[in-house]
Amino acid sequence: MLELPPKRHLLATSIQALLDLSLLLAAFTAAYLLRFDFEIPSDEFRNFLSQAPLVVLLQFVILTVSGSRASIWRYTDLAHLKSFLYAALVSLSIVTLMRLGLVPYNAWRVPLSVNFIDVLLAFGGVYGIRVLRRAEYEYVQKRVQLKRHINGNGNGNGNGKNKRSVLLIGAGRAGLLAAKEIDARGDLDLAIKGFVDDDRAKLGRSVLQGYRVLGATQDLPRLIHTHGINHVIITIAHASRHQIHRIVKICDAIPVKVRIIPELYEIIEGRVEISRIRDVEIEDLLGRTPVQLDTDSIREELAGKTVMVTGAGGSIGSELARQVLRFAPARLLLVERAESALFDIDCELRADHPGLSIEPLVADVGDESRMRAIFVRYRPQVVIHAAAHKHVPLMESNATEAVQNNVLNTRMVADLAGEFKAEVFVLISTDKAVRPTSIMGASKRAAELVAQDLNRMYDTRFVAVRFGNVIGSAGSVIPIFREQIRNGGPVTITDKRMKRYFMTIPESAQLVLQASVLGKGGEVFILHMGEPVRIMDLAETLITLSGLKPHDDIQITETGMRPGEKLYEELNFETEETVPTSHPKIFINKLDTAEPQTLQTALKVLARLVSERNEDELRRFLNGLLPEARLHLSPNGNHRERKRLVLVAGRGQ
Repeated sequence: MLELPPKRHLLATSIQALLDLSLLLAAFTAAYLLRFDFEIPSDEFRNFLSQAPLVVLLQFVILTVSGSRASIWRYTDLAHLKSFLYAALVSLSIVTLMRLGLVPYNAWRVPLSVNFIDVLLAFGGVYGIRVLRRAEYEYVQKRVQLKRHINGNGNGNGNGKNKRSVLLIGAGRAGLLAAKEIDARGDLDLAIKGFVDDDRAKLGRSVLQGYRVLGATQDLPRLIHTHGINHVIITIAHASRHQIHRIVKICDAIPVKVRIIPELYEIIEGRVEISRIRDVEIEDLLGRTPVQLDTDSIREELAGKTVMVTGAGGSIGSELARQVLRFAPARLLLVERAESALFDIDCELRADHPGLSIEPLVADVGDESRMRAIFVRYRPQVVIHAAAHKHVPLMESNATEAVQNNVLNTRMVADLAGEFKAEVFVLISTDKAVRPTSIMGASKRAAELVAQDLNRMYDTRFVAVRFGNVIGSAGSVIPIFREQIRNGGPVTITDKRMKRYFMTIPESAQLVLQASVLGKGGEVFILHMGEPVRIMDLAETLITLSGLKPHDDIQITETGMRPGEKLYEELNFETEETVPTSHPKIFINKLDTAEPQTLQTALKVLARLVSERNEDELRRFLNGLLPEARLHLSPNGNHRERKRLVLVAGRGQ
């Protein structure tokens, strides 16, 4: 923000003080004139001359002490009115006490009627002039923005005749903020025609500057036709996915374009402007109310500590790094083997948090010497392990790499965390670890067993966090569908019956941080995921939001389920006991732990099979190690070898 030079600032302050003094004097004079019908007797006129300097100076001091004069005039709003009312009440009380004998001189005793009239005129005047200054400032800014818009486009709408008529859906706090912002912006070619709100108590009432609530959402077809509406804007502070979906469906049937403002909490935190009106995205329809964090406990867990995030360049890892920095760690270690991804997140975080210590570390979590060197040098107190292979079909043809990274590398990094006395190690797991039918899911289930096993060996608290599909993460279904729609289709789904749980990237990262606080060690945390979403519905909604008709403009084709996929994902299975935590959306799965000796031997067998690149026997062994696993096996294979491997693990040899 630009600041005035010292001399100009001093001049502006002096002018403002002079204006305040002049208004206070004018108000006191007007009060006397009104009291005596504009014919002040000579005795009272002498009292007026004695009282005016005293009262004006008193009111000026009270305005200063109360903070009323400290506000910037062009930003004056209703929030500032409180200090002016307080100053008026104090002034009224003191001058009244003077009248009742607080001062020894009769000449200083202001008549009560004059006092009351003066307070109304004086404090109303000094507040009113600030409101006028704001109105003048907003008018000038609007003209400037409009001029820039015209010059930038070469064909602006200076007279406002060609502005698009819009309705705002939601006459609450967010709606009022949006309306004020749109009115104040001259470069937005929007003309508000009114509000739509399902609260019948607001129907027909004026909520802002003459804008009325014209009807409910069910009245949209009539209102859009009557008022020639170009598009509607959803301005509900925390609209649920069901609300947004219903409004989108109504608008699609009319048809009229529907847009949305950012979340109110994003606006309040200063992340985006309320005028950043955008199209409705699939995240709006799949996302839920943001998880409410116990920020005090997380701050206590992270503030002033060294926090390591592995896989920091990935979708989840990078968001974890962003969330961690909110709580002012002493140092954040970004561990990532992909140089470009690490460079990008490092630059972003340094720009957003220039005062915090961030260490980008190029490292493969499977390189023990490199990871040990990092632990020796930095000794992280909190380790969040997000590095993993996560793509189900891809890992089916790269099974040994999945086990190496997700199981053996996890064991090595977790061992180091325990050895170097980290306070907590958080493993990122997945709903695909429940009754796994894929190598990726089975490897994550084995990693959960590893974390539980290490929890009994070290003082470090080892916990795992299990959640569903993350909206918009690299390689996930939504970016793939969007690319297919851009290319004109078809959108390909594996099976129209398939359902999946979805959560946003920030939501998943918040759950991980909360788990690091809630976990006492050995738990697997799950999030209340709401209702699963049909992939067919997801594809149809994405096509609709793109302004096209599913099955007409864009075809949807089934390709058949791929190896390792399931029709329905689960968050827990029958043998698991799920118990609540202090957080309403986070639960703990009570899992059976593996016998320590059995797991140790199993890890050795897994390491040998990985080194031999024996993928088929690897699948067979995991099916034996994890009774709930249902991994796909090739028709050929040595069944006797499978039996021997399982027996070896069971005997602990």
